[in-house]
Amino acid sequence: MIKDYIAAKKIGQKEYKAAVSKGKSPYLPVLDNILKHVETTNERRVGLFEIPLEFIVGTKTHERTESFSLNFMPILEDNTEFAYKWSALYDSQLEEGIRDPIKVYEFMNQFYVQEGNKRVSVSRYVGANSIVGEVYRIMPVKNDEKQNKIYYEFLEFFNVVPIYLLTFSEEGSYQKLADVVGKDLETPWDDKVIELLKASYAVFEKAYKAQGGENLDCTVGDAYLVYLTFYSMDSLINDSQSLTSQRITKLWKEFKTQTNEHVTLVKTPDEIKDNNNFIKNVITNFIPDYTPSHPLKIAFLYDKNSSESAWTYGHELGRNHIENVFGELVETRKIDNLSDYDSLKEAIDKAVDDGVEMFFTVSPAMMEGTVKAAVHFPKVKFLNCSINLNYNAVRTYYGRMYEAKFIMGALAATRTMDGRIGYVADYPIFGTMANINAFAIGAAMVDPDVKIHLKWSSEAGRDWQKEFEDEGISVISGPDWIKPSNASRQYGVYKKLGDGTIKNLAAPLWNWGKYYEQIVKTVLNGSWDAKGLVRSDRALNYWWGMSAGVIDVILSDDVPYYCEKLVGILKDGIIRESLKPFAGELHSQDKVIQEKGSEELASEDIIDMNWLNDNVIGNIPKKNAIVEDAGDTLKMSAVDTVNKED
Repeated sequence: MIKDYIAAKKIGQKEYKAAVSKGKSPYLPVLDNILKHVETTNERRVGLFEIPLEFIVGTKTHERTESFSLNFMPILEDNTEFAYKWSALYDSQLEEGIRDPIKVYEFMNQFYVQEGNKRVSVSRYVGANSIVGEVYRIMPVKNDEKQNKIYYEFLEFFNVVPIYLLTFSEEGSYQKLADVVGKDLETPWDDKVIELLKASYAVFEKAYKAQGGENLDCTVGDAYLVYLTFYSMDSLINDSQSLTSQRITKLWKEFKTQTNEHVTLVKTPDEIKDNNNFIKNVITNFIPDYTPSHPLKIAFLYDKNSSESAWTYGHELGRNHIENVFGELVETRKIDNLSDYDSLKEAIDKAVDDGVEMFFTVSPAMMEGTVKAAVHFPKVKFLNCSINLNYNAVRTYYGRMYEAKFIMGALAATRTMDGRIGYVADYPIFGTMANINAFAIGAAMVDPDVKIHLKWSSEAGRDWQKEFEDEGISVISGPDWIKPSNASRQYGVYKKLGDGTIKNLAAPLWNWGKYYEQIVKTVLNGSWDAKGLVRSDRALNYWWGMSAGVIDVILSDDVPYYCEKLVGILKDGIIRESLKPFAGELHSQDKVIQEKGSEELASEDIIDMNWLNDNVIGNIPKKNAIVEDAGDTLKMSAVDTVNKED
């Protein structure tokens, strides 16, 4: 009917005017025009597929583009032949549906119509979700742009799940989806799983959009993946619509945070102190929330035992410190050996029942259980010792250990006689490459010809101690800590003498007590939710360094006083920020990272670092080369190169 065409045209004209008012072209984009400015490899027929209408964004050629607004609604006058044909197709659709498939070209997971523009228009007007189309794919040349990388990840996913359904904004999302579902991206998924994926996504999409999800910056796929981190696909099918809606409401801040590439980095305690006592300044009769009769209850949750793990032992010292500092204002407890999700969940549930209001979990491997608990208990404060994990419900905290490593590298270079230094790293996770590279840069500033021989203690079947011995490398940066129950002198920077004697030179120090003291203080004085720091669309990370007193380098008595002077000068420069390891000219093993005179790398680039300095001999191991018990840590915090094929 022509009246339906008129109604559709009104929608189109509204879209047209909105585009013009924003300075945008009001017409559909033309793929042929787009391809003039990009490199492509080939065109191939993909086959007959069901295509979500929201994925269809334009036309293949210029021929019909000015007949439609950007939302595919018609804009030509209603007395034209085009209007009559559109109306006839609409009437036919009401009686028989759209019978013939359209012909579309897919480029970068978006579709451009070659044949069937009116069929797309009518389908959109009647509220259809998808349409069947004959798909031809135009392949872009592979490059380093983010969207290109995501598209090639989609192609890998499409090979095992041949459907057009999900789009993501972040790299690694298709692999995360496979992990959540318990599948991989190498073996085709069975039909039952694919149908469950489609059905659960449809339920989620409807509920998500009903709450205004289309107004967020993330895609529906991004939000769906966040949902699956907390709840199963089956829950979307089996649970009530109201329960699904409640869960979506709980996760709303996580949806907003998901595609925000920026993490709020609190780089010094002063950023918190600036906001301290702001409640007291406003409220005359300030009444503290916590008193000796009503202390702040805090739980420290460890994945290992503090008598076996040096890392856990350090955090346990921090727990003891805050008890000594705050006395009866706090009440702490520790729980060891929470190495799996079920034990962690049980411990948190019991602690919350006991009135615990604040949790510290000390490993990235514990983040999954931590964030699920944080969403479930929104009034409880949760922190995880990690960096660059993008969750709003859990704050993270870590140290700028690369500052200490830079100083230790310079010291090590003064002690080697042959220009070779060994370096032992544990896991290829966020922050580790910054530690390695800062050490290498510090060493090269003392001896430009020095080489850093890198080994990974987490690589399966490797014995770094024997390898260094066989290679004759005597100055080594070993593990940062020693096990309390198995003391060894092979930690920090040390020198192995000809008779096998170990001479310790320096070691990095984590002052967790000072770290925890500053964080707990924000709760006690009312500045936990300090204005200007806490945002609903960002994760928050405390990332403090030597200037905050949470990172340091301790020297042995065997270090010559000249070297002690050098360390003091470097430390002073780091604290005053007059010396920045990642400022100026930087070279990786295969390219120039930045030119001479450049400012210091952005904090995010230091954290995300996935390259090795040009004087490092070694590589970043792949996931399949690392011991199995590192799986949870790598799943949450591995740098992107770990999961990529050679």
